[in-house]
Amino acid sequence: MFFAYILKSHQDGRFYYGSSEYMDARLKSHNAGKVRSTKSRRPWSVHYFESFQTKSEALLREKFFKSIEGYRFLKSKGIT
Repeated sequence: MFFAYILKSHQDGRFYYGSSEYMDARLKSHNAGKVRSTKSRRPWSVHYFESFQTKSEALLREKFFKSIEGYRFLKSKGIT
């Protein structure tokens, strides 16, 4: 399984969009400060995720989340 996920910063309430095969390990990396783009806004928690059979599906969904259409979709669902 592969995941497209949205993390929420406990520090400033902002979101981070990503994808990974191992979501728990990836969250630990974010919270350990090993990811440069999220290091300064720790700690993080999983706010939303979707699972997929392939890596390419998860990457496409991550890209969708980052688009204006994805933002509107997430907003309509009350996710962001």
